[in-house]
Amino acid sequence: MYCRNCGTLNDDNAYRCTRCQEVLQPVAGEQGVPPGFQPEVPNYLVYAILTTIFCCMPFGVVAIVYAAQVNGLLTGGNYAGALHASGKARTWCWVALFCGLVPGLIWLLMVGVFGVFSWHTSLR
Repeated sequence: MYCRNCGTLNDDNAYRCTRCQEVLQPVAGEQGVPPGFQPEVPNYLVYAILTTIFCCMPFGVVAIVYAAQVNGLLTGGNYAGALHASGKARTWCWVALFCGLVPGLIWLLMVGVFGVFSWHTSLR
């Protein structure tokens, strides 16, 4: 556990800091990340918004919710939670993309290749 006062790494079971003797208080969600260290965790917010607009709105909204949680969790020091939310956001972006592209490609195949919806030929 890192000391909030001096930043020294202490044993997880320690009551006082070995350097400054400050009482150590664990922070909820602390994962052993030193103070001031901001790890890079992608939030996928742009992809979530684009898949919501262009592909599949219900799954895109879920991706937006997870993507919006990433920066807040990082700010709170919960690195593991931020990684989890980032992974969920990425997964839901892919699900939204797949659910939007597959029906579109099937429709394009039906119209373009097979001519299933060619009503203009029946008007003659």
